[in-house]
Amino acid sequence: MGSALAAALVAAGHSTTVWNRTPGKSDALVAQGAEAAATAAEAVRAGRVVVAVLLDHASVHEVLDPLAGDLAGRALVNLTTTSPAQSRELAQWAAGAGIAYLDGGIMAVPSMIGRPGSSILYSGSAEVFEEYRPLLELWGAGTYFGEDAGLASLYDLALLASMYVMFAGFMHGAAMVAPAGVPARDFAAMAAPWLTAMTGELEGYATVIDGGTTRSRASRAWSSPASTTSWPPAPTRASARRRSPWSRTSSGARSTPGTGRRASPASSRASATRPEGRGR
Repeated sequence: MGSALAAALVAAGHSTTVWNRTPGKSDALVAQGAEAAATAAEAVRAGRVVVAVLLDHASVHEVLDPLAGDLAGRALVNLTTTSPAQSRELAQWAAGAGIAYLDGGIMAVPSMIGRPGSSILYSGSAEVFEEYRPLLELWGAGTYFGEDAGLASLYDLALLASMYVMFAGFMHGAAMVAPAGVPARDFAAMAAPWLTAMTGELEGYATVIDGGTTRSRASRAWSSPASTTSWPPAPTRASARRRSPWSRTSSGARSTPGTGRRASPASSRASATRPEGRGR
């Protein structure tokens, strides 16, 4: 990803100095017109804005902590995938070192950089975003979420979560039709337009999630327009007794069938609870 971002800057005519932890990986960029730095410190000193695209939060500190003095007074745009908490921690570290910090989440794959559909989410220093916006938007449409450095990461991970579930659903569907001799490619040709059409339902679901009063298609799916009966129907006392894995004793406590052991109402409730539970 770092190579794609640097290549876009070189192609636009910007003087670009590159450094990579793996020797030789920046040779293609040098052939395109970039300057190669022998060290990270040399790369930092080469310009007023420094762009970091590393493996993870720890690698950002590993590379940049020793260079805090060189980074002071410069702008740091960190496009490494981190958690919201890690982004905020980096912003605090940068502020303590006199570094203007802008965090970002890349919503694209390398081949999309600089092309329609590529977007990058930003949060942190508004000054850095506005001053370097023409440069940042060479990579894709830029959206700024405010001074909270963790917001870009939060949106990034939330959007990725939606994407990963979609891909997992497609793979599951492909596995379902495979025994019938349907190639995954044929299934993909049907799934793509179907999934695209279904994105039109997101707004309705959002209204339900937000607790709005507008009756969307999603909310109508849970009620019968011909009656006041809702689905799923409320269980009767008899069916509730048949379904419940607990039996109530005369004292109000519950016992597990077949064990004779009694549990307090509090422990019964606890046993029914559910556990909570990209670098570029």
